[in-house]
Amino acid sequence: MNPYKIIGWVGLAIAVVGAFVEIPYAGLLLVLLGLAGGFAIAAEDHVRVLVSAVVLTSLSGVLMNVPEVGRYLTAIFSALGTFAAGAALMIISRNIWRRYKP
Repeated sequence: MNPYKIIGWVGLAIAVVGAFVEIPYAGLLLVLLGLAGGFAIAAEDHVRVLVSAVVLTSLSGVLMNVPEVGRYLTAIFSALGTFAAGAALMIISRNIWRRYKP
């Protein structure tokens, strides 16, 4: 298994476990893991990651309407949105660098 898949699995684990217990600096960890994982995303997947980051962060609150488990689902998908946002920031940063590098 390559290291970038491991980063993805760790981010997913933090998102799921963090919905049920308090993980110190979980948001920071998710952003940093997203940045690291975003470094290896292939160019053909850039749009998919960018859209996923926007949708996850924007619409995760809708899951709050699900009885009993809504707050857990909201926490999980919101955390996954944070992870995806880190990857999206890396993609955007790399694209800017490629465009304007000396």
